Amino acid sequence: MAINQEMPRITTYTTKELTQLYGVDRHTFQKWLKPFLEEIGERRGWYYTPKQVETIFKLVGIPKNTQLEQPKKS
Repeated sequence: MAINQEMPRITTYTTKELTQLYGVDRHTFQKWLKPFLEEIGERRGWYYTPKQVETIFKLVGIPKNTQLEQPKKS
């Protein structure tokens, strides 16, 4: 039986946002990306471009968590 998995929106993401989607810490996420750095390419400032995000989703897999944490209001 196939599980219907919702795809996160393909847009620009920071490393922090991607780690939230994957539910891992920054160190683990960087280890996952290391074998694919040439295919993914360099970030543009703080962000991965939509094309890079699409590549990450294809190479690493689609994150199970499709919701980003919202900043806490004080």
